[in-house]
Order: sequence, then structure tokens, then C-alpha cells
Amino acid sequence: MGISEETVVAVILVGGPTKGTRFRPLSLNIPKPLFPLAGQPMVHHPISACRRIPNLAHIYLIGFYEEREFAIYVSSISNELRIPVRYLKEDRPHGSAGGLYNFRDLIMEENPSHIFLLNCDVCCSFPLPEMLEAHKRYGGVGTLLVIKVNPELASEFGELVADPVTNELLHYTEKPETFVSDRINCGVYVFTPDIFTAIQGVSTQRKDRANLRRMSSFEALQSATRSLPSDFVRLDQDILSPLAGKKQLFTYETMDFWEQIKTPAMSLKCSALYLAQFRLTSPHLLASGDGTKSATIIGDVYIHPSAKVHPTAKIGPNVSISANARIGPGVRLINCIILDGVEVKENGVVIHAIVGWKSSIGKWSRVQAGGDHNAKLGITILGEAVNVEDEVVVVNSIVLPNKTLNVSVQEEIIL
Repeated sequence: MGISEETVVAVILVGGPTKGTRFRPLSLNIPKPLFPLAGQPMVHHPISACRRIPNLAHIYLIGFYEEREFAIYVSSISNELRIPVRYLKEDRPHGSAGGLYNFRDLIMEENPSHIFLLNCDVCCSFPLPEMLEAHKRYGGVGTLLVIKVNPELASEFGELVADPVTNELLHYTEKPETFVSDRINCGVYVFTPDIFTAIQGVSTQRKDRANLRRMSSFEALQSATRSLPSDFVRLDQDILSPLAGKKQLFTYETMDFWEQIKTPAMSLKCSALYLAQFRLTSPHLLASGDGTKSATIIGDVYIHPSAKVHPTAKIGPNVSISANARIGPGVRLINCIILDGVEVKENGVVIHAIVGWKSSIGKWSRVQAGGDHNAKLGITILGEAVNVEDEVVVVNSIVLPNKTLNVSVQEEIIL
């Protein structure tokens, strides 16, 4: 086999600003894919996982954010990993498969034998080289990463049935109303270039159907709301479901962690999962707390080199402190994300919370929550430049940017 046949490219779907509404107020400042988890942008975790794929030639990010929002990150990560990373902006949403098809000429430029497709908003250990090996054994058009979940949660995702011996995907249904299986789709795939033929087939069928329909204007109006444009193709409903049971698609099950990052509360949980993973993959990123001049560190903690942390502070577990943050004497931080330029003054406490950029927490103040990742107010979130004055307690609340709190609040959304 020649080298050209063995090239692999990776595509990461990053979505766009029309989504991310559940991620407010944090997505008011920054595209959701660039929000830091464990001190690194969300999209950085799948990108660095792609680096382990043998013969990787290129990584493409596809979305409909403005290019300028990704320009600095894309250039710095390309230099850091020494692999070209390029952002491709869609003119409008084309669906998960349509976006891939829209840029097929670019993606196929290096004549790859395999194409990885990853969703940016999933958090897992991304076992990509193992998936590729399994996929080569199976044959077929594609292999999808799957995980076993609690049956009560399965209906929130794409449920699937696979052959227990061959791992062939036999049946796939997106968010079914009745229980199908406790195995779900993780949103991580490897395909051969034949995937483009399958996507093209869906587009062609849609066009043909549209041409066949000669109907009254009322019927046309009714169906226009139902039918999708021919170039809007969803991977799950339009590709996976029809190809299931045709010896085209296979599954690879992960026994590791997996979560979907839809809300700020889930981002806090996923930050903890990535920090724990750093122990195995990047121990140099974790703070050690060695020596008499450093703060007490408990569990997995990331501290940006430019942050200043007082030696009497106690940090962890699951804390991520971003650039230029200042953590004062006697401060206690547990299960929180502290963003760029935040100041926590002496004896301040932050538990189960995300503290937005350039915010300030006064002396003896507490910003805390119960820590339920599924509840609407399960964690406390301060937007950008929120000023919590001395001796103020903020519990289970969300505070939008540029507010000053001089009285304590509980279970409130402060607009």
C-alpha cells in the first residue's frame, strides 16, 4: 500500500452562534468551543486526541462562527501540534453530514483513506487509533463510538442495536420515545470516503422528491415547513438509520468516560474528567503544590503560569484557574472554573461555580452551589465583570455580566 492511500484527515464540527443558547451567559463572551475546560479550550481536547492518529495529515474545524473568532486559536494550535488545523466557515447550517459534504473537495485534497468526524461538544478519552484499527478489521463505510448508559438516560441520545459478535450496527434511532437500547451514539466516527456517496444519495433523493411534488399552494406551504433543503443532511437520521443493518456501519464501544457538554454545569463536570485524565496523559499540566511557598493543592488542579496564588490558599479538588487570576490569602476553591483576570480576595470561598472573566469576589464572600450538574441552578455562574462585594453570599444563582452584588442572593437569575 502506498503512503497516499494511508493518509487520514480529521473533521471537528464546532456548530455556531445560533446554538449555544443553553451555554449562556458564558457564550455571550466567547464561542462555546473555545470555553476552557481543565485550562484548555473545549475544542482543544478532541484536537489533541487527533494528534495520536497515525498518518494524520490535516484537521478541519467546520462551523458557522465568524472566522476571526477562531483565527488566533487555529494558528497557535497548528504551530503547537505541527499539524495544519484550518477553520472552514459554512455560509449557513448544512447539518452534521451536509457540512462535511459541503467541504468534500478540500477534505479529499490529500486523498485520505479515512476521515474522522468528531462533535466538539462531547467529552471523552477519544480512543481514535483504536477505533481506526477496529474499523479496518470490520470493513464497511464507517464505525461509530458507542457507550453503555443508564437506561433511563438513553432516550436523550441516539439509541442503537449492534450485533454482539460482529459489532455491525443493526438498528439506529435518534432520541426515541420508547426504549430501544442502553447503547448510545457518542458523536465520534471514522469513515471511508464512501460516506460522501451516501450523503450525495440523500441530497439527490430530496431533489427528486421536490421535483415530483406538484401541489396546490396550500399543500406547498404545509410541506415547506416539514421538508428540509436538499443540501441539509443530518448524519444520524439521514445516514445512520438508513444504512443500519446493511453491513455498512459498525460500532466500537468505549468503557471509559463520556459526557455531552450542553450546559455550563456539564462543562464543570467535564473539566473534572479532563483534569483526571491529565494524570495519565499530561501530568505536567497539573499543579503539584510542592514546597513551602506554594498553596495547598488537593486532587487535580490546573493553574495557568501567569496566575498568582497566595501560599495560604487551599485549592482543589477539580479546580481550573485561568490566566492572570489573583487568588488571595486564605481563599478556598473547590470544584470551580476561575476564568481570566478574576480576583478572589482574602478568605473568599468558591464551591461548585464558574467565575467569569475579570470578576471580583470580595473578602469573606462566598460563591457556591449544591453541585447538581443536571439542575438548572445546580451550579453558580458569574458572567463577565461581576463584582461581589465583601461578605456577600451568592448561592445557586446565575448572574449576567457587569453586575455588582452588595446583598446576598439565593436561587436567583440576576439579569
